[in-house]
Amino acid sequence: MAQRYGGKYSPDGKPAAQDTPPQQSYRNAQVDPVGVRANVLFVPPAILTLFSLNDGATGLALGLIGAGLWTGGAFLLREGLKAEAAYTARKVARKPALPRKVLAALLAGGGAALAAWRAEPGILIAVIYGAAAAGLHITAFGIDPMKDKGVEGVDDFQQSRVARAVDEAEENLDAMKDAALRARDRTVEARVEQFQSVARELFRTVEEDPRDLTAARKYLTVYLQGARDATVKFADIYARSQDAQARADYMALLDDLEQNFAARTRKMMVEDRTDLTIEIDVLRDRLQREGVHLDQN
Repeated sequence: MAQRYGGKYSPDGKPAAQDTPPQQSYRNAQVDPVGVRANVLFVPPAILTLFSLNDGATGLALGLIGAGLWTGGAFLLREGLKAEAAYTARKVARKPALPRKVLAALLAGGGAALAAWRAEPGILIAVIYGAAAAGLHITAFGIDPMKDKGVEGVDDFQQSRVARAVDEAEENLDAMKDAALRARDRTVEARVEQFQSVARELFRTVEEDPRDLTAARKYLTVYLQGARDATVKFADIYARSQDAQARADYMALLDDLEQNFAARTRKMMVEDRTDLTIEIDVLRDRLQREGVHLDQN
């Protein structure tokens, strides 16, 4: 029996089903901290190397060493900007162990000093140019965070445990993002980013109160590792076959994970408020026993 054809553009056809873009896919979106200014710093080493090719052995050696210092400083600056962005994003964080931005400024100053010496030998000139370059570098990019943030009254051992757990969880999220890119599907990428934002809300909650780590450890380790492995397998399958069923199953998995992570975060926040209420009630009772009457208004 013949079957009538109906499509999107047929008179009585039904529109094709379209993927609904994930809501709030850019909530808590993270901007790449390494901007154009940092990437431009890779240009001067190349120029210095080219200008040093015809300066003889001494000039070439000074030029190459200076270019190497500049290149090393540029790489250190990139890592320093990333570390600073991670520090800023967290409410509870420790200062970077290695002051990368300060070291990058020193390398930039050293490279400028060698470049100046190559052009016009002299200690004073080299020192002036080196100090100027280092100062301008610090003025443009600043220095590294020099103190811990939000760790007052928090046990160092507990905070270290939380920091390690969150770092491992962030590595799993990064692996998920890298795997999702291999699928070459914008909707999947946006959906993974949305899940990452929900997961990071759980991270921030644990960082604010390290006592929540025990309750959240399964989410930070087992569930995220499983999500990472599932994303890798999905990306491999979908990149080869564009399997629609595999895509639907993976999106459903992300929905379930997001709901569970959000529910865990809400529960921990409620528990924290309950603990605060209990502490306030205990303090009020103690003050009343000592004859101090608090105004209830």
